[in-house]
Amino acid sequence: MGLAIGVDIGGTKVLAGVVDDAGKVIAEARRDTPADDVARTRDLIVEVITELAAAHDCEAAGIGAAGWIDAGRSTVLYAPNLAWRREPLRDSIAAQVTLPVFVDNDANAAAWAEYRFGAGQGARSLVLLTVGTGIGGGIILDGHLVRGAHGIAAEFGHTLAVEDGHPCGCGARGCLEQYTSGTALVRYARASQDLLARVAGDPSKLDGPAVTRAAQDGDPAARAAFAEAGRWLGYGMADAVQILDPDVIVVGGGVSEAGELLLDPARRAYAERLAQRGKLPVADIRLARLGNQAGLVGAADLARTR
Repeated sequence: MGLAIGVDIGGTKVLAGVVDDAGKVIAEARRDTPADDVARTRDLIVEVITELAAAHDCEAAGIGAAGWIDAGRSTVLYAPNLAWRREPLRDSIAAQVTLPVFVDNDANAAAWAEYRFGAGQGARSLVLLTVGTGIGGGIILDGHLVRGAHGIAAEFGHTLAVEDGHPCGCGARGCLEQYTSGTALVRYARASQDLLARVAGDPSKLDGPAVTRAAQDGDPAARAAFAEAGRWLGYGMADAVQILDPDVIVVGGGVSEAGELLLDPARRAYAERLAQRGKLPVADIRLARLGNQAGLVGAADLARTR
C-alpha cells in the first residue's frame, strides 16, 4: 500500500499530512481553523489536500473531524466547538478533490493511530481519552474500531459527572469535559488570585500553556488545578474500565503534554475508584506517543485500509 493524506480538523487548526503505511508523516500542511465559518473551513480542507496531493502520489484522503459523525461516515451531525450542523463533509470535499475521501471522528482516528503505531501497539483492546479543549474518546475492541449504531460512540466527555453542573458546549450541564479538560483547567486556575497575579490580573492571558508553565515552576495553585482536572480524569478512566475492560487506556490531547502533572493525580483517582476490584486485572494507563499527529495519522491509515 502507498501513501495517504490525513487531515485533522480541530477547533483551532486544520493539520494535514502525507502518511506512509508505517505511520510515518513525510510532509505536513497547517491552517488556522475559522471555527465559525463552515464554508471557509471546507475550503481550507480542500486546499491542504490539493497542496499535498500535488507533491505526492497519494491514493486516498482521510479526514478526522471534531464532531459527531453519522453511521455512514459522511455527515458531521453536530460539532460542539465548530459551526458544523448536519454538514455533508465527505461528499462536499470529494466533489472538489481527485482522491477518494474518508471521514471519521477525530478521536476515533487518533485511537486507531495509537493502536496501530503508538502507545497501544500489542494490545487487543484500547480506550483513548484525548484531553484538549474538551474530551474526545475512541474505542478499539478485539482489533475493531467501535463507532456504535449511529456512528457516535465513545463520547466520554459528554457523560454526566455532576448533576446540574457547569454548562457544556453540547447543550447539557455537568458533562465530564467540564471538569477535566483544558477548559476546566483554566477555569480552576482563574479562581486563584495568585495565578491571576502572574498575568497582571488579566484572565484572558491565563490559558492552558500558562497554567502548565506555572505548575512546572512549582506554583501550588497551578498544581492544585492539575490535581483537580486529573482527579476527574481518573474517575472517567475508571468508568471506562468498568464498562469496557480494555487492555490499555491511552491519554492524549494537548493537556496530556503536561505528563505526570495530569497523570499522577489521575492514576491515584483511578486506583481509588477501582479499589473494590481487588486483585482483578485493570487496564494499564499510558501516555499517547504520537502527539498532535495522531489524528491525521489515523485518518490517513483508515482511508488507506477502509
